Amino acid sequence: MYELKTLLPQFDITVPKCMYEMKNLNTAIVGDKTNPKKVTEGFLKFFGATTAATTGTVSTCCPLDLDKLGAQIQQILKVSCDDAQTVVKRQEKVMLQLEELKKQLAGIRSTLGLCQKGSQATSYISSNNGGLREEPLHDVVINGHPNFIPYALLAMKNAWKDLFTIDVKTFTHSTMSDIGKEAKAFEEALKRVKVDPSKPKVNVTLIWKNCEHTEMISSPTMYVPIYGEVNIIRYLGRVGPAEYRYEDSPLCNEIDAVLDICYQLLRCNTPKARANIIRILNIRLQKQQYFGGDKMSIADIGVHSSLRRMPAIADKDLTPALLEWRKRAAKFTLI
Repeated sequence: MYELKTLLPQFDITVPKCMYEMKNLNTAIVGDKTNPKKVTEGFLKFFGATTAATTGTVSTCCPLDLDKLGAQIQQILKVSCDDAQTVVKRQEKVMLQLEELKKQLAGIRSTLGLCQKGSQATSYISSNNGGLREEPLHDVVINGHPNFIPYALLAMKNAWKDLFTIDVKTFTHSTMSDIGKEAKAFEEALKRVKVDPSKPKVNVTLIWKNCEHTEMISSPTMYVPIYGEVNIIRYLGRVGPAEYRYEDSPLCNEIDAVLDICYQLLRCNTPKARANIIRILNIRLQKQQYFGGDKMSIADIGVHSSLRRMPAIADKDLTPALLEWRKRAAKFTLI
């Protein structure tokens, strides 16, 4: 064989202790790696050939022993497979330990009553997008003041009870000494609505807090608030049952406009401003059964919740059409 010159000098390499050490498969074959002649002889001896004593060339009178060569190759492969299996077994052991650690952390969260972000995320397959699996519904947190109760949560929970589940749990922040009778009655009404585990659901944590705006945090990894009850309705309407999703509806712009009117209604400070908004809502309703046409939509949930939050607006302030609509909507929202 042709003898090649050493291209790289010899270096002492320190192998990190954190890595798995693999056996050197060439040690038994090559022998003394510092001597090129012995390296050549080692390879030839391994493959069943010999070198001439004087010339250093391969003897052509001694052919390769193919049976011996095959057996030696199988031996090399067996040693390599054994090392690979050892690594696989170590990885499986580590995965089992991680799974056990995950169960222990879940148990600690459950004992402390903390929100189960990862394990409670829900995913389901929608029939409207070709059967693709949708994004998991992460737990959401809503901060609200007892003076501005988000009745839309109760309205949607009642209206969607046969289609979708909104599991609401309430807590009181240290900034609130007393949430009042109305907020407590709201909590009891939420508890009376049964949770169906067979339905797709989203977990909502409602925290009574001394805050200016009702806000929702929808991201489990960063603080990204969604301000205003109307925008919370929009979000839940997009992840809720398909029957209440309105993006593909021909009345999409109309529903958005009604929700914007609800936002303005909640910020009216004078009777004149409230009367003007009531007149606009009456025009929007016209001769329809609901604000979204002939079926209940999240626009009706928004209007119904907004009127419930405005004690200054009594039945005498509403038009006959709005009074009839309110009776129909109450059969779904139960508020």
